[in-house]
Amino acid sequence: MKVRKAVIPVAGLGTRFLPATKVMPKEMLPVVDKPVIQYVVEEAVASGIEQVILVTSQPKKVLEDHFDYSYELEQRLAAAGKTTQRDEVRHIAELADFIYVRQKEPLGNGHAVLCARNVVGDEPFAMLWGDDLVDSDPPCLRQLLDVYERFDAPVAAVMRIERNEAEKYGVIAGEPLEDRIWRMHDIIEKPKPEEMPSNLGQVKEYVLTPDVFEHLERTQRGKGGEIWLADALRTLAAVRPMYALEFQGRRYDVGNKLEYLHANVELALKRPDLGPPFAAYLKDLAARL
Repeated sequence: MKVRKAVIPVAGLGTRFLPATKVMPKEMLPVVDKPVIQYVVEEAVASGIEQVILVTSQPKKVLEDHFDYSYELEQRLAAAGKTTQRDEVRHIAELADFIYVRQKEPLGNGHAVLCARNVVGDEPFAMLWGDDLVDSDPPCLRQLLDVYERFDAPVAAVMRIERNEAEKYGVIAGEPLEDRIWRMHDIIEKPKPEEMPSNLGQVKEYVLTPDVFEHLERTQRGKGGEIWLADALRTLAAVRPMYALEFQGRRYDVGNKLEYLHANVELALKRPDLGPPFAAYLKDLAARL
């Protein structure tokens, strides 16, 4: 079955970026001139997703507004002769069919995914983290979907991590099948370095099948008193094949301040309108330091 839907949990508080995220969702932080969440949605759409389900919380209404029409702004831009900008702003609302689901309690990322169950239904779906970017061609999600279509089974995006990074990721256990594709047997959420089953950490996104919801319903609260998606996937992997793809592309954890700066610099340098003068500025700055 074709994957048409994407679930993006965006209900978190964004405490790593306080005080900037005191009143502004971390997903609305700009990378160059677009909010992080727009990059995530654009990747999903470029990969073939038609319906985007944002799992939000009470302070996140601005996300809904961003993906809606802004008639007053559009009219003002048109009246000023700024039709290119008007069209660009309007296009944001037309990227996909947007649905919003509230996560009423902060019970973890697994609970957030479970909140989307009634909208997803009995279909396979993509699940993307709202503060994780990968610059790649083809898009990271398209790479995962190609693996899903081959094996008709859940797929996790993974990358190689250092031992001192283990407690930031879910780390998979598995066996290599072919170049960059692994058969996944287990995933351990935020293990201690000595407990790492491999050096492959889960990042960015998954392609999941609807049977994951049954496992999420049975998942008990784990670390921090939260329901972790990784814990549900452990039990799912015990009863059906699951895979992991070591994707190709440059990944940015834009919830991390240093990587957020990396994303702004590197993506700005790739822009034809900004790259050359920005590169010249950086060379001059480096010479002066």
